[in-house]
Amino acid sequence: MLLALGPYPAHAFKDATQTIPIVFSTVSDPVGRGLVQSLARPGGNVTGASHYVGPNMGGKPAELLKELVPRVQRIAWLMNPANPIYRSGAVINRNIDELNRLKISLQPIEARSGAELPAAFQAAARARADGLVVNADSVFSAERETIVRLASKYELPAVYPSRGFVDVGGLISYGANFAEVHRRAAVYIDKILRGAKPGDLPIEQPTTFEMVVNLKTAKALGLTVPQSVLLRADQIIE
Repeated sequence: MLLALGPYPAHAFKDATQTIPIVFSTVSDPVGRGLVQSLARPGGNVTGASHYVGPNMGGKPAELLKELVPRVQRIAWLMNPANPIYRSGAVINRNIDELNRLKISLQPIEARSGAELPAAFQAAARARADGLVVNADSVFSAERETIVRLASKYELPAVYPSRGFVDVGGLISYGANFAEVHRRAAVYIDKILRGAKPGDLPIEQPTTFEMVVNLKTAKALGLTVPQSVLLRADQIIE
């Protein structure tokens, strides 16, 4: 049995064996990445729990940012072009109607690695972005302290995909509860140890989402977090 935390270990394990069961956790778009044949019937020796529910989720962070900062008109949207989810532009295209409703224009900014992040934020500054949405990506998770520091440097109120960013000083996060995703992966391991075949176990998508707000960061940005946001928050950092 092999447990892969993220897409890169999952691919490495799959390349190494076609017989040993592989369970992954926090892999976005496992079908698009070629790890499984379908969500309903993965096939082969790989299954697990994803943290991604599709590109239509993209409108929620923009809506939340507009609620936090009503003056926001142009959002920088940080994505990794090496990630197949964002490479096609589907995340943006499927949320254009929502962004238009919010009267928000979009400035995509790209980074494939931590080394490319400063240039991405410089591009946001040149475009006069007054807000930031960070897409879920393993590169960004690993570089969360750098991203939060750059958002602070450019005074960009930002919505992040997971609470790890807020724990290191980010403003607000909204996304899948990663702890719950990991717990669901453990359930798969138990089922396989009891005789289930990985290829017969449907990929599980998240049902639990969490919002975490950092009031210290809000104060530093000169923002007052609306009561409507505070009441929905799962955790508030003061």
